[in-house]
Amino acid sequence: MNHTINLSHRAQRPAGPIRAVILDWAGTAVDHGSIAPVMAFVEVFRLHGVEISVEEARGPMGLPKCDHIRAITQMPMVAALWKAVHDRLPNEADVAAMYEAFIPLQLKVLADYADPIPGTVETVARLRQRGIKIGSTTGYNRQMMEVLVPEAVRRGFQPDSIVCVSDVPAGRPEPWMALRSALELRAYPPALCVKVGDTVPDIQEGLNAGMWTVAVALTGNELGLTAEELAALSQDELETRRERAHLRLADAGAHYVIDGIWSLPWVLDDIEARLADGEQP
Repeated sequence: MNHTINLSHRAQRPAGPIRAVILDWAGTAVDHGSIAPVMAFVEVFRLHGVEISVEEARGPMGLPKCDHIRAITQMPMVAALWKAVHDRLPNEADVAAMYEAFIPLQLKVLADYADPIPGTVETVARLRQRGIKIGSTTGYNRQMMEVLVPEAVRRGFQPDSIVCVSDVPAGRPEPWMALRSALELRAYPPALCVKVGDTVPDIQEGLNAGMWTVAVALTGNELGLTAEELAALSQDELETRRERAHLRLADAGAHYVIDGIWSLPWVLDDIEARLADGEQP
């Protein structure tokens, strides 16, 4: 008699609800316009005799800060300016030296840019009422976060988990910070987690972790404006810049692009509906 045992099975698709939201810091939850890191990047290159633009400083935003500096040195215009000043192209020793100089410059200004972005405190409260845990990841290292976190807490923003680039083998776009945050929150599977950020590397981090990804367009690096500067834009200029930011972040693969964190609860409603229909990120 021939007995056949079928060991194959179909994994059950998680149907929700969302268990964790993992937020980026600057430009997403605090520091409207992601101003603090830009100031430090511009200044560290100036100290080395090279004037870079704000746009050049913003270009690689979302990467770990040392990688960010390296990426700036590899821009053709910046490399040419460096060669004109130093009679050679920038190298890894220059990157390391600038990163060491960058750290105190960044530490000096972090407390000045710790205000939660409008809607952050209220949104976090609403998510917690739904039983959702709040994680966070950042390109800042632990030393920088020791300055930023107490200031943010004092002003009303306190996530349940804080993972820095210095806590993992590699930062964005690799997934390890998001995955470690989920681990610390005991939130699984990744399909029930949502990564929120304002840069392309943020989105790549979430996608590589197997999570839903939400990009914020108006409060972060894409526009690079303080709340006051954003409010001062004409309606036509606002719409033009909003469309440009939405398209760039959507092209990076974000499942959703929203203006700011205040719209996140409605996005989570839609994600949970899609999960209930069997859809996965």
